[in-house]
Amino acid sequence: MAGRFDPLTRTTSRGGRIAVPAPGRPAAAAPAAPAAKARAWQPDGPVDLGLTLGPLRRGPTDPTFRTTPDGSVWRATLTPTGPATLRVSARDGRVDAEAWGPGADWVLDTLPALLGADDDPAAFTPRHRLVHASHRRRPGLRLTRTGLVMESLIPVILEQKVTVEEAYRAWRRLVRQYGEPAPGPAAAVPEGLYVMPAPETWRRIPSWDWHTAGVDQKRSGTILRAVRVAPRLEEAAAMPPADAARRLELVPGIGPWTSAETLQRSNGAPDAVTTGDLHLPGIIGFALAGNPDADDAEMLELLAPYAGQRHRAARLILLTGRTPPRRTPRMPRGDIGKL
Repeated sequence: MAGRFDPLTRTTSRGGRIAVPAPGRPAAAAPAAPAAKARAWQPDGPVDLGLTLGPLRRGPTDPTFRTTPDGSVWRATLTPTGPATLRVSARDGRVDAEAWGPGADWVLDTLPALLGADDDPAAFTPRHRLVHASHRRRPGLRLTRTGLVMESLIPVILEQKVTVEEAYRAWRRLVRQYGEPAPGPAAAVPEGLYVMPAPETWRRIPSWDWHTAGVDQKRSGTILRAVRVAPRLEEAAAMPPADAARRLELVPGIGPWTSAETLQRSNGAPDAVTTGDLHLPGIIGFALAGNPDADDAEMLELLAPYAGQRHRAARLILLTGRTPPRRTPRMPRGDIGKL
């Protein structure tokens, strides 16, 4: 899930929270900066950029995501109207955004949803002391809603049955090799920022490049089946989460784990709890009941008091860092690209 346990580092990863530097003095405008489209948004409550946007980053070297010392978060994304680069910063309760590229208007129009405007934190009531403490310490947690299915679905498929390190490496390599540089002036946009490949580009990746990236045939096959019906899957972003999950799971190779991980981001689904995860049930069971051997059934029972908000509850638990002691060897790091 967003904030999934990393078996390599025993910490939460890809979404518990990313470190966003405190806003410094605004940087001097670059000569090409006027080409950017800008938007300001006043949220109705606190918004923590690191907590809210953190689930969208696929590892510390994700080529589609960057934080910069001035307190900005950068995203390169493929929108329905084309590629776009988005810079977001927050200061004194206000969010300022700039965007470049054919998709600039789209990312600015959807900025509030991206930062949790469609989320309703007031609907959540902590039922456990641990959850209450985590909730109190993080008033700026909002559930993002990107409105984009494929940009979350493809990296989630890459994460099936492998360590996050392997999945991040594959995502990084494929995006840099087949994506395109993020639009915008070189003086403004961070170097090395890339937009993920379009569906038709994913379809043209040869088998040997999947192999070199460390992606087995099962995962690459699932991605290829998904991109063939990408327009139909993108429609799921506007569906209720249950209907959206059914739409995604029509694709062979996409099950409840993959659909939940995707819809947490694309739809901002507060109840899309991840089942089928290797570590999450044990973490939830240990945190709430002292049982590190909990399975999906016990996890769902423990999260039942949070019906409608189970994903938020799970994220708050993960953010505490309370995890069971390791009793088995770490999952071996694999790289089929070296075979």
